[in-house]
Amino acid sequence: MLRNPNVVAVALGLIIAVTSPVTVAETLAAAWTTALEHNHQMKAAEANTTASEQQLQSAQGQRLPELNINTGYTQYNQSPTAIANISGGDTAQFATAQAGSAKAQAMVSVPVYTSGRIDHNIGAAESNVEAAQQQQAASELNLKMQVAEAYIGVLRAKSAVNVAQSHVDSLRADSKDVLDRFNQGIVASNDVLAATVELANAEQQQTKVNLQFDNAKSSYNRLLDRTLTAEVSLDEHLPDAPTGTLDELTLNALKQRPELTVVNAQIDALEQQAASVNATRLPQVNVNGGYQYQQNRYQAHEGLWVAGVNMDWKLFDGSTGHKTDALKSQAIALKEQRDDVSSLMMLQVRQAWLDIEETKKRLATAEKTINLADENLKVATDRYQQGLSIHTEVLAAENSRLTSHDNLNNARYDMALARLRLRHAVGIL
Repeated sequence: MLRNPNVVAVALGLIIAVTSPVTVAETLAAAWTTALEHNHQMKAAEANTTASEQQLQSAQGQRLPELNINTGYTQYNQSPTAIANISGGDTAQFATAQAGSAKAQAMVSVPVYTSGRIDHNIGAAESNVEAAQQQQAASELNLKMQVAEAYIGVLRAKSAVNVAQSHVDSLRADSKDVLDRFNQGIVASNDVLAATVELANAEQQQTKVNLQFDNAKSSYNRLLDRTLTAEVSLDEHLPDAPTGTLDELTLNALKQRPELTVVNAQIDALEQQAASVNATRLPQVNVNGGYQYQQNRYQAHEGLWVAGVNMDWKLFDGSTGHKTDALKSQAIALKEQRDDVSSLMMLQVRQAWLDIEETKKRLATAEKTINLADENLKVATDRYQQGLSIHTEVLAAENSRLTSHDNLNNARYDMALARLRLRHAVGIL
């Protein structure tokens, strides 16, 4: 039975299409998700947030009753003895405790008034939790910007590889054409030498660009906690710049960026800590009670229930005041840093804004010149083949075409990077 070869070919094609792995281009949003899940910087930030939450629970636990249980055994070389005077001037001795005895007690203590010491401790811990959470948000924002820069770096390097390949292909075709013309005796050997040198230089540049592409992919994979040699396929679609005037974007940055909230929370935490330390010099009142047992056969009641109220008032302390002042000074230092952070944020927004405006002009110019450069090469090649120009004009036109494509490549990805940096500066990346 004969088989139709066309049917067999189609069937084999379908099998290959089904069994071959399909590479789906990774989007920037997917890259961010992967990085946030696996990046070690984020894991460290999450651990710091968890630690601050535990410290808050520890501070809140100071309000709860404290239960202490202790026990022990004491052995004297002889039984403790008391001397008593009897009428007539005589004295008598009698044991008051056993030579060896065990003791145990269980006491509960509850703070009822601490002059604000515990409340300020809790307030400081709450501020530290907020600072840690906002620091985690800032780490997330910074990591996403690092991933975005690496993402664009891969796209830029890949485009540069394509440009370098087209340059090599163009010079290789030119070198073949020149060699053919030389063999026909139409051109001098100098044209062959020039074409060969230019092709060698282009191939060397291509090797360099390929290495840069490989390094860009390795840097990208590292941020996503992947094998450095993992294959990378990226989607070209990137977020647009945020809308609004420069003043509006600057105002939004001061409201939305987590770094300012971190500093404000740290300032509040230090002020709360200073108030807590200062409160230790004021009255501290607690209620305690429990059960005490003392092994003593000479004692009527070995076990006793006890309750009491204690007040501790530190009237003089040479260190507490200095600790309070030190914490207040640290808070003042952070307030100065807050003003510097605000100024830096405003500068970042302005720089990103200006970068977008600058790349817009560069991109418009590059898009206009790219077709002209291609046409110029075509004209120069035609003139050379007709014997109307020298070969150096062809090489100059090819180098001009290469420069135009490089300029377009850089302007395109500089624009994408500037848009992402503006989003980062505003705090909406």
